[in-house]
Amino acid sequence: MRILFLILAITPAVAQEPVTIQVDATQQLGSFKPIYGYFGYDEPNYTYTKNGKKLIGELAALSSGHVYIRTHFMLATGDGTPGLKWGSTNAYTEDASGKPVYDWTITDRILDTYLQAGAKPFVEIGFMPEALSSKPEPYKPIWIPGGKNPNYSIGWSYPPKDYAKWGELVHQWVRHALQKYGRSEVASWYWEVWNEPDISYWHGTPEEYNKLYDYAADGVKRAMPEAKVGGPASTGPASDKAANFLRQFLEHCASGRNAATGKTGAPLDFITYHAKGRPTVADGHVRMGISKNAEDVAKGFQIVAAFPKFKSLPIILSESDPEGCAACSARVYPQNAYRNGSLYASYEAAMMKNIFELADREKINIEGMLTWAFEFEDQPYFDGFRTLATNGIDKPVLNFFRMAGIVGVPRGERVKAESSRGVTAEKMMADGVRGDSDVDAIAVRSDREVNVLVWNYHDDDLPAPAEHVRLSLHGIPAGIARVLLRHYRVDEMHSNAWTAWKKMGSPQSPSPGQYAALEASGQLELLDSPRWIETDGRLTLEFDLPRQGVSLVQLTW
Repeated sequence: MRILFLILAITPAVAQEPVTIQVDATQQLGSFKPIYGYFGYDEPNYTYTKNGKKLIGELAALSSGHVYIRTHFMLATGDGTPGLKWGSTNAYTEDASGKPVYDWTITDRILDTYLQAGAKPFVEIGFMPEALSSKPEPYKPIWIPGGKNPNYSIGWSYPPKDYAKWGELVHQWVRHALQKYGRSEVASWYWEVWNEPDISYWHGTPEEYNKLYDYAADGVKRAMPEAKVGGPASTGPASDKAANFLRQFLEHCASGRNAATGKTGAPLDFITYHAKGRPTVADGHVRMGISKNAEDVAKGFQIVAAFPKFKSLPIILSESDPEGCAACSARVYPQNAYRNGSLYASYEAAMMKNIFELADREKINIEGMLTWAFEFEDQPYFDGFRTLATNGIDKPVLNFFRMAGIVGVPRGERVKAESSRGVTAEKMMADGVRGDSDVDAIAVRSDREVNVLVWNYHDDDLPAPAEHVRLSLHGIPAGIARVLLRHYRVDEMHSNAWTAWKKMGSPQSPSPGQYAALEASGQLELLDSPRWIETDGRLTLEFDLPRQGVSLVQLTW
């Protein structure tokens, strides 16, 4: 039997022992759900800025499936002026007699931007309008990066003074959406109640959150019974407090007394919680904390699996990120310096594999891993905020999601991929990636192609030799004599506007020519020209993969 060896991209410093990755395209593991197609951010009013619209369009275009977008402050009171970790829509006010006044102008503008680009709303129902807050003053926060920010979680984070008015607000919002966008469209959305009610985003008890949820869910279902409502969007369950909050919420939905209807239980169509890593600075360099991210995912899966009534429900990690604060720049928080380069991309690749592996283990219905990153207006280029683009220039991490979109072909099935240097989810939860790097792969097959996503991830952001990868694949259908190879790459030198910007001298006011060059360097790049390869059902490719690099090998016929 003929086996073809193809050498792609040799770099000077290469680790000695090759990493072997074996893909068996005949052994299916389960569908490759587009869990990567979920994004979110704090500042809703950035949505319809010039760069916001540009990025929304790019996100909508990266996948053949639906891309969902979530944002905070959709019901907050204010004039729509954006700020760091703040936004407003003025959707709800009251007249002098206390009668509700609804104004959907800004909420519509946000949702219209998503829909016109081809994306879908993942609607977060929050936060508390000033006229409904049980402690409205002070109301509007000011976020100072690096400051203590004691007056951030203020009036907008309190329970309503009237739960019936809260439920009616939600009812009127869904009713308006139904009238404006149509039943079939709104039926495809998610309606999530609040955000992180186990910490300072909610100045109430768990029982008060359950009551908030009951009235919100009832408002949704009264307007549209088939609409999807869920929660609780709590923080990472690796914490006992967060785990207990998620558990008590599920118990309430299963068998508690519904505060809005008086019946037993509450509607629950999907379950959300968050999962975060914990980067630090160690010996002068960034050290990622992927173990915490993976542990959060696993603990939440285990909690849900303990409820037979809910085990089959979709789970969406409605924030899944390397750490907690998108609006904390690397200039102020040096542990966040991973955000501009390819380390962020390789981290996301490793976490996606972990999430699938952990979901398979618990037999959980994972639906999404939502990346809490967008763009910030009027901030310096590459200032190290957790973003997908900076001033309209795409960052390397966005090219990972473009790769994932290519992998996520319609009806794609994950197939067996074994690496001699892969780090299992169990080991990653226990130790992170502190010894040998995690060189691993996800392989997906559809009718006429196989895609193999390969990464070289390490927690420590330090220079290291590239890894020589030997990728062997079999299971190409009989009768196929040749396949077309496309090899995409994200690393320091490819699909990386951060490197290009530094080579220009790090301009904060790039010329039109420089800006155009940065835009081009921010796109997903082929490592080499596409080429045809002969095959008899098997083939072997060899290439070097730098530390923190990600490759996508696409084979079509």
